[in-house]
Amino acid sequence: MQGKAMEFELHHQLAADTLMLGDWPLCRVLLMNDAQYPWCILVPRRGNIREIYELQVADQQQLLSESVRLGRMLMRLFNGYKLNVAALGNMVPQLHLHHVVRDPADPAWPAPVWGKHPAVAYTDGAAAERCAQLRHALDLSIVV
Repeated sequence: MQGKAMEFELHHQLAADTLMLGDWPLCRVLLMNDAQYPWCILVPRRGNIREIYELQVADQQQLLSESVRLGRMLMRLFNGYKLNVAALGNMVPQLHLHHVVRDPADPAWPAPVWGKHPAVAYTDGAAAERCAQLRHALDLSIVV
Protein backbone atom coordinates (compact mmCIF):
# COMPACT_ATOMS: atom_id res chain seq x y z
CA MET A 1 0.00 0.00 0.00
CA GLN A 2 1.07 3.55 -0.62
CA GLY A 3 -0.17 7.12 -0.74
CA LYS A 4 -3.17 8.05 1.40
CA ALA A 5 -3.65 4.45 2.56
CA MET A 6 -0.41 4.55 4.56
CA GLU A 7 0.06 6.88 7.49
CA PHE A 8 2.38 9.84 6.96
CA GLU A 9 5.49 10.01 9.11
CA LEU A 10 8.22 12.60 8.58
CA HIS A 11 11.60 10.99 7.87
CA HIS A 12 13.87 11.23 10.93
CA GLN A 13 16.60 13.12 9.03
CA LEU A 14 14.14 15.78 7.85
CA ALA A 15 12.85 16.09 11.41
CA ALA A 16 16.41 16.54 12.71
CA ASP A 17 17.48 19.09 10.07
CA THR A 18 14.41 21.33 9.94
CA LEU A 19 12.03 23.50 11.91
CA MET A 20 8.30 22.91 11.59
CA LEU A 21 6.31 25.73 9.99
CA GLY A 22 2.93 24.09 9.47
CA ASP A 23 0.75 22.24 6.99
CA TRP A 24 -0.95 23.11 3.74
CA PRO A 25 -3.63 20.89 2.19
CA LEU A 26 -1.03 18.39 0.89
CA CYS A 27 2.38 19.27 2.26
CA ARG A 28 4.12 19.71 5.55
CA VAL A 29 6.10 22.97 5.26
CA LEU A 30 9.53 22.99 6.89
CA LEU A 31 12.35 25.48 7.31
CA MET A 32 15.84 24.07 6.82
CA ASN A 33 17.84 24.86 9.95
CA ASP A 34 20.58 26.66 8.02
CA ALA A 35 20.63 30.42 8.49
CA GLN A 36 22.90 30.93 5.47
CA TYR A 37 20.00 30.65 3.00
CA PRO A 38 16.23 31.17 2.92
CA TRP A 39 15.45 27.46 2.48
CA CYS A 40 12.11 25.71 2.87
CA ILE A 41 11.04 22.16 2.16
CA LEU A 42 7.67 20.75 1.14
CA VAL A 43 6.90 17.16 2.14
CA PRO A 44 3.67 15.64 0.80
CA ARG A 45 1.82 14.07 3.72
CA ARG A 46 1.41 10.72 2.02
CA GLY A 47 2.93 7.47 3.25
CA ASN A 48 5.63 5.57 1.38
CA ILE A 49 6.12 8.01 -1.52
CA ARG A 50 9.59 8.53 -3.02
CA GLU A 51 8.80 10.11 -6.40
CA ILE A 52 6.35 12.69 -7.71
CA TYR A 53 4.94 10.24 -10.26
CA GLU A 54 3.88 7.95 -7.41
CA LEU A 55 1.40 10.56 -6.19
CA GLN A 56 -2.18 10.50 -7.42
CA VAL A 57 -2.74 13.04 -10.23
CA ALA A 58 -4.71 15.38 -7.96
CA ASP A 59 -1.84 15.31 -5.44
CA GLN A 60 0.69 16.00 -8.21
CA GLN A 61 -1.29 19.09 -9.18
CA GLN A 62 -1.63 20.16 -5.54
CA LEU A 63 2.13 19.73 -5.02
CA LEU A 64 2.85 21.96 -8.01
CA SER A 65 0.38 24.55 -6.74
CA GLU A 66 1.93 24.55 -3.26
CA SER A 67 5.45 24.69 -4.71
CA VAL A 68 4.57 27.71 -6.84
CA ARG A 69 2.95 29.41 -3.85
CA LEU A 70 6.00 28.78 -1.66
CA GLY A 71 8.49 29.83 -4.32
CA ARG A 72 6.65 33.05 -5.17
CA MET A 73 6.45 34.07 -1.52
CA LEU A 74 10.10 33.23 -0.77
CA MET A 75 11.35 35.20 -3.76
CA ARG A 76 9.26 38.23 -2.79
CA LEU A 77 10.07 38.06 0.89
CA PHE A 78 13.83 37.64 0.41
CA ASN A 79 14.26 39.57 -2.85
CA GLY A 80 15.84 36.53 -4.44
CA TYR A 81 17.88 36.44 -7.61
CA LYS A 82 17.16 32.75 -8.38
CA LEU A 83 15.04 30.04 -6.83
CA ASN A 84 16.49 26.52 -6.77
CA VAL A 85 13.82 23.83 -6.51
CA ALA A 86 14.97 20.22 -6.21
CA ALA A 87 13.76 16.78 -5.23
CA LEU A 88 16.98 14.81 -4.77
CA GLY A 89 16.22 12.03 -2.32
CA ASN A 90 19.62 10.35 -2.38
CA MET A 91 20.11 10.73 1.38
CA VAL A 92 16.44 10.97 2.42
CA PRO A 93 14.22 8.77 0.23
CA GLN A 94 10.92 10.33 1.38
CA LEU A 95 9.61 12.68 -1.33
CA HIS A 96 10.46 16.26 -0.41
CA LEU A 97 11.03 19.41 -2.47
CA HIS A 98 13.72 21.89 -1.49
CA HIS A 99 13.10 25.59 -2.25
CA VAL A 100 16.30 27.61 -1.80
CA VAL A 101 16.47 31.34 -2.50
CA ARG A 102 19.81 32.11 -4.11
CA ASP A 103 21.73 35.33 -4.50
CA PRO A 104 25.20 36.03 -5.93
CA ALA A 105 26.24 37.15 -2.41
CA ASP A 106 25.31 33.85 -0.72
CA PRO A 107 28.17 31.69 0.59
CA ALA A 108 27.80 28.88 -1.96
CA TRP A 109 27.11 30.94 -5.09
CA PRO A 110 27.07 29.80 -7.88
CA ALA A 111 27.51 26.17 -6.73
CA PRO A 112 24.67 24.10 -5.28
CA VAL A 113 24.17 24.57 -1.54
CA TRP A 114 24.39 20.83 -0.76
CA GLY A 115 27.74 19.97 0.81
CA LYS A 116 29.34 23.30 -0.03
CA HIS A 117 29.49 24.60 3.57
CA PRO A 118 28.41 23.10 6.88
CA ALA A 119 24.97 24.24 7.99
CA VAL A 120 24.82 27.21 10.35
CA ALA A 121 21.88 26.61 12.68
CA TYR A 122 19.60 29.47 13.61
CA THR A 123 19.98 30.75 17.16
CA ASP A 124 16.85 30.20 19.24
CA GLY A 125 15.76 33.83 18.87
CA ALA A 126 16.48 33.98 15.15
CA ALA A 127 14.69 30.67 14.59
CA ALA A 128 11.58 31.87 16.39
CA GLU A 129 11.63 35.15 14.44
CA ARG A 130 12.16 33.48 11.04
CA CYS A 131 9.47 30.87 11.72
CA ALA A 132 6.97 33.55 12.76
CA GLN A 133 7.83 35.61 9.66
CA LEU A 134 7.32 32.63 7.36
CA ARG A 135 4.15 31.38 9.08
CA HIS A 136 2.63 34.81 8.68
CA ALA A 137 3.69 35.20 5.03
CA LEU A 138 2.56 31.67 4.15
CA ASP A 139 -0.66 31.81 6.19
CA LEU A 140 0.35 28.75 8.21
CA SER A 141 -0.60 27.78 11.69
CA ILE A 142 1.64 25.73 13.94
CA VAL A 143 1.16 21.98 13.70
CA VAL A 144 0.45 20.42 17.08
